[in-house]
Amino acid sequence: MSKHSTSGLPLEGVRVLELGNFIAAPFAGRVFADFGAEVIKIEKPGTGDELRDWRKARGGTSMLFRTMARNKKSVVLDLRTEEGQEAVRQLTAECDVLIENFRPGVLEGWGLGPDELQAINPDLVFVRISGYGQTGPYRDRAGFGSSAEAFGGLRYITGEPDRPAARSAASLADTVAGLYGVIGALIIMLQRSRGGQSDAAPLVDVALYEGVFSLLESLVPDYDAYGMVRQRTGGHLPGVVPTGSYPTGDGLEVVIGGNSASVFKRLMRAVGREDLADDVALESTEARSAREEELNGLISAWTQARPLGEALHALNAAGVPAGPVYDAPSIAEDEHFLARGMVQKHQVVIEDEPEDVRFPGVVPVLPGREGIVRWVGPDLGAHTEEVLSRLAVSGTNSSAGRSA
Repeated sequence: MSKHSTSGLPLEGVRVLELGNFIAAPFAGRVFADFGAEVIKIEKPGTGDELRDWRKARGGTSMLFRTMARNKKSVVLDLRTEEGQEAVRQLTAECDVLIENFRPGVLEGWGLGPDELQAINPDLVFVRISGYGQTGPYRDRAGFGSSAEAFGGLRYITGEPDRPAARSAASLADTVAGLYGVIGALIIMLQRSRGGQSDAAPLVDVALYEGVFSLLESLVPDYDAYGMVRQRTGGHLPGVVPTGSYPTGDGLEVVIGGNSASVFKRLMRAVGREDLADDVALESTEARSAREEELNGLISAWTQARPLGEALHALNAAGVPAGPVYDAPSIAEDEHFLARGMVQKHQVVIEDEPEDVRFPGVVPVLPGREGIVRWVGPDLGAHTEEVLSRLAVSGTNSSAGRSA
């Protein structure tokens, strides 16, 4: 796959240059790094990636950065200087993939656009993530994940119907764009590994809003075909009945998905409604949707009459998809998360002494080819000397942005 390929982790030998800040490009870089690629993360002098300060309750570096920058090497360069730009050019010559999430035109202004860097390394896969893409009338607009989720249609259908549009508590637009960036790069690399040829430059153009829009299933087709404009419906999906979050007797919640004909029958038997399970009139999605309030009401009455554990046991025994609404402590201690390596303990110096902190594991699980967390996000500039000296740019002076 790569001129650097050796053996071991699936992407060992692949070298990635990350010119990214915040979440979108760094999330893409993390996926590469988790599976063995050497990811060189360029950070600006002084502050580094601004994610280092996000949700930081104590210590010098946030756990969000430690999570997002795991397995990466931090190199400090000032891309606004000629020395920093030249260092990037030299690094590019040794890389397989470059990932960036600047506004369109910024890298070109520094002489670091695809034309310049692919002239140095024609095989370089250039992954570009931006708010609105590299083309189109809105290409020059600033775009964060929040505006992309609004523009892409997600915010309009998220939340309660009598309240303003809501958002997910995670950066969906950024992470989805990062995943599409990785997929695009790997598609090009796979094509090459199979001897495929293309006259097009190896470029991946990901717009934040397009990643969001791709998740919304038949939002626009439903509008054209049925005149349907989806609205906010809280925890329930319109036309998908019964499904949603239901309160339990101990003040917790269980999410139940009983919206296929066969599962609906099992759910009705589990809640003691054999009559509805055997009602042929409820076998269609449309019929169940017409009786949404009735069905959700009887399910809520059943869940509220028992604690969460008892409700889950009965639903699981009946083969009904159901899950508890977990918070962070519940996830961190759940035996299934632990058994699959989805919660892993690593030592982190937060203030003065190392502490055990639990971090998310690597997804996806590839049996026999698993990715691993080798180290959490590094201190700013921790690998500057190592990387620049190895790649014969150790003469870069302090104006290139090395950490003091």
